[in-house]
Amino acid sequence: MNRVRRSLVIALSLMPLALAWRGAFAQSNGNNVTELNPPLPTESDGKIEVLEFFWYGCIHCYNLEPRLETWLKTKPADVAFRRVPAVLSDRWGHDAVVFYAFEALGVLDKLHRPFFDAIHRERLRSDNMPALNAWLEKNGVDPKKFDATARSFGVQSKVKRAIRLTSDYKVDGTPSMAVQGRYTISAGDTMLDTVNQLVAAVRKNKP
Repeated sequence: MNRVRRSLVIALSLMPLALAWRGAFAQSNGNNVTELNPPLPTESDGKIEVLEFFWYGCIHCYNLEPRLETWLKTKPADVAFRRVPAVLSDRWGHDAVVFYAFEALGVLDKLHRPFFDAIHRERLRSDNMPALNAWLEKNGVDPKKFDATARSFGVQSKVKRAIRLTSDYKVDGTPSMAVQGRYTISAGDTMLDTVNQLVAAVRKNKP
């Protein structure tokens, strides 16, 4: 994975020197919600876009996952949801590579939650390559194929995109969520309720 790490270092250099949030955002409304001004473009093809910024090593993201899975089963049809691995350091970037390699291999739905479990229940170090390779083999993934996929142009491009989104949305911690390029929501017990409220507000005001 040395070439992956070198590619990641190059990608990280694309991030602005400051992930500071000042200037681009309006003031928070006191409910863990911050309004983006101006809003960011979305990729939802007419639907209301909801993003989750997460890190596999984040215990709060792990604790949110069961509630998020329940929410996804009942989310409105006009909502398009996408996970984005936040990239705030080299280690987070490594895990973003893992996420997009899973996606490229077609095993993300199968392995996303088990990988979370392995990190937080079994103490798997995702940056320990012998341990990661053993876990991949145990879960039916050829480590050599995984490594080649992780180094692919497609995966590296998606990691660079995740870096840009992390910066553009001024994410400085996880979990964070974003609605329609207009609002970000920081971690809290009512996070998904707040997402629902913002989705309803966006729907009401759509042209």
